[in-house]
Amino acid sequence: MASLRLVPTATALVVIDLQKGIVSRALEPHTSAEVVTRSVQLAKALRAQGGLVVWVRVAIGEVLSLPVDAPMRDPNAPPPPAEASELIAELERQPEDVVITKRQWGAFYGTELEQRLRRRGIHTIVMAGIATNFGVESTARAAFDMGYELVFAEDAMSTMKAEAHQMATTVTFPRMGRVRSTETVLEALKA
Repeated sequence: MASLRLVPTATALVVIDLQKGIVSRALEPHTSAEVVTRSVQLAKALRAQGGLVVWVRVAIGEVLSLPVDAPMRDPNAPPPPAEASELIAELERQPEDVVITKRQWGAFYGTELEQRLRRRGIHTIVMAGIATNFGVESTARAAFDMGYELVFAEDAMSTMKAEAHQMATTVTFPRMGRVRSTETVLEALKA
């Protein structure tokens, strides 16, 4: 595995869906608390080096609902409460951080994310959040298609089934970027 080098001022941390209605779920292989702690560590370190921190949230009640075999939510369930879409307080957001609201799995389609990254001269995106094989992967695929270099903080993301996380982090993500631990990314930010 090649060593990781990052240019912090050209790097953004994009963290997916650390919000009240999602972090309360049981996750594998990393707990929500572990994902939150590691994401906050990455945010603090990147911010201190002049990088950009982007917190993405999904407007849960506005997500497109099409006929599918395995829906994410019961189509007959009442709409989720508005606070389910609120980012959690533990993120320690700062005024210079960017907040993106999405209405689908990926954070690029129908949002201003690409424009915000391009205007800041971002070339590399460090990915974290929930869920590995849904929001993180969908956002990463779009970023890859747009030519961003990707780094996946493997232990700063998780999902509902360990097998799905494993598939993404060992088969898909290594073909789109570099899969590293939070500790390795933090070390690269110090260099």
